[in-house]
Amino acid sequence: MTVDDVSNIPAGLFITGAVFILLIFSLISLGILKMFQQQVRAGWFSFAGAAVSAVAFGIILNIWFV
Repeated sequence: MTVDDVSNIPAGLFITGAVFILLIFSLISLGILKMFQQQVRAGWFSFAGAAVSAVAFGIILNIWFV
């Protein structure tokens, strides 16, 4: 294993990544929870929200940080 220097990562990129990762995975987790609670429609809406958030994250990364 090597030591990587992450001091060159801008704060905006780090915050954007952290917020979207928390949003996407929390929506996936909520969707799984709703499926176990037999609330299928709410579960699918949570999965759809996670997919939309992932696409939005990709677009924001391409526009602001590339």
